[in-house]
Amino acid sequence: MSPTAAPKVKTGFRAARKLVESLSPLTDSASDQTTALSGRQGVPPKLSRNVTALGLVSLCMGMSSAMIHGLLPAFLVTVLGVSILFVGLIEGTAEATTSLVKIFSGRLSDGLGRRKALVVVGYGLSALTKLLFPVAERALAILAARTIDRIGKGIRDAPRDALLADVTPSEIRGSGFGLRTALYTIGAVAGPLTAMGLMTLSGDNFRLVFWLAAIPGFVSVAVLVIGVKEAPNNWPADPQGPIATSWRDLWRLNPIYWWAVSVAAILALARCSPAFLLLKASSIGIDPAFVPVILVLMNLVYSASAYPCGVLADMINRRLQLGAGVVLLIGANLVLIFAQTLWLTAFGVALWGLHMGLIQGLLSAVVADASPPRLRGTAFAIYDVAVGIATLIAGIGAGALWVAGGAAATFSAAALLASVAALVLFLRPAPKLVGAAS
Repeated sequence: MSPTAAPKVKTGFRAARKLVESLSPLTDSASDQTTALSGRQGVPPKLSRNVTALGLVSLCMGMSSAMIHGLLPAFLVTVLGVSILFVGLIEGTAEATTSLVKIFSGRLSDGLGRRKALVVVGYGLSALTKLLFPVAERALAILAARTIDRIGKGIRDAPRDALLADVTPSEIRGSGFGLRTALYTIGAVAGPLTAMGLMTLSGDNFRLVFWLAAIPGFVSVAVLVIGVKEAPNNWPADPQGPIATSWRDLWRLNPIYWWAVSVAAILALARCSPAFLLLKASSIGIDPAFVPVILVLMNLVYSASAYPCGVLADMINRRLQLGAGVVLLIGANLVLIFAQTLWLTAFGVALWGLHMGLIQGLLSAVVADASPPRLRGTAFAIYDVAVGIATLIAGIGAGALWVAGGAAATFSAAALLASVAALVLFLRPAPKLVGAAS
């Protein structure tokens, strides 16, 4: 960024900050302000009410999205008559859009010094977009709706995670991220189950289910507006550089942060899309009507373990817990290589869900601890994009391996990549993981 452009950027940030402050006032709760710090001396820190509220927001929106996205491929193929190729185009476009927007929104939240307004805009846009699905008559309308929905997700995710980190003391950040993850995953379980029940009761009325799915989406926005307060901060009114106004500022991020991003990306490569768990279930002869139960099982184990494992991450050495999660992923892939029965496949899927519970909240806590508040939105955006790109590569690679050698080839490669993550973790560990338990 040129020297002459820097004053313009800072002036723009000051003007935008005044607007955002009017939209997202600071919390007026003394208890909320206390929990944004490490707690008073001798008083153990407690999770802010913001954390629970953000978890409920994620639960409601996750349920809304899962009700629609679980039925969308079948709706596109059976009702609108589009090809499987176009279904893939829609999903690929939607996810690529999310990654691009995350970088922008994360950096913007750092520049503004406020998170809530962007989170409200993101969730609000996604909620409004839910109204487009039941009235869509053409595949292009679905493509537009999915893209706008993912723009909303891209706007909200990094500022939301940064806001959660801002209001959660380092000593209990594992618990905070674990709770939000657990509640979101409950929504991801409840959504498909609710959609299945409504489809049965309505005689497979896709559009009716899509209309009803919009309800929890708008509930999530209401909870966000009413229940979540902006995090107080002590940033100077005219910052002289800590805000990320150029990519050079990213070098100020802690090496531990880049280590966590690297480990998370390798694990994402080793953890191919859950769609391949469904393909595995189909390949061993499970009735198609019961195949989605495999995904429900994974999310049930994930949601049940996420919060306890988040609490655990605040109590024990985080590197040890991360290592245990990697070992579980290796074990899950090995089980799925050889599984030829429903029960053994279910066991492998359960291990998969448990490893997610062990590591997802922990990695988010490490990212939060290793990034300064003024760069936290950008840090989460880069983390999410790195994992997203790795997941995309993993999906393409897993599909190619499946065509070439079936389930054994796909899960063997996944186990090998998970072993690489284990080597990185144990042979080149971070100097010190930040946090109370590190």
